[in-house]
Amino acid sequence: MAARSKKAKKAATAAAATTSPWVQRLVDDEDLRDNFRVAFEAAKDAYERISSDGKSPKALVEDKKLKKDLNKAADALKDAGAALKEGPKPKKKKGGFGKKLMLLVVGAAIALAVSEDLRTKVLDLLFGKEEEFEYTSTTSPGTPPAA
Repeated sequence: MAARSKKAKKAATAAAATTSPWVQRLVDDEDLRDNFRVAFEAAKDAYERISSDGKSPKALVEDKKLKKDLNKAADALKDAGAALKEGPKPKKKKGGFGKKLMLLVVGAAIALAVSEDLRTKVLDLLFGKEEEFEYTSTTSPGTPPAA
């Protein structure tokens, strides 16, 4: 019976975690995940500097890299906290006008490539109608060379 209650608690915890708006926000927001990642890495680096052997407490207090890592972790956590307080960002609508324009350009290029009549109409509109003319030579034909 105890095993069932542990499994039920785990299932309830997992269900609560997946339906939590905080967890959903963490899954959806790349900037928020990046802030948490930066904070974790900076805190890990600071911990490694503190736990390294042979450093006196005075050396740790004066360690510039340790201070830099701790400040970086604190700033990233502050940014993450501010982002969570703001609430979810509205989703950006992707590819509205640009996709339609690209589809139009590709369709027009295919139509011009396939249809010769359409191609000539477009060229006539752009450059004017082609003038048809007959070529007449202004020089007289020469005499054939003697054999």
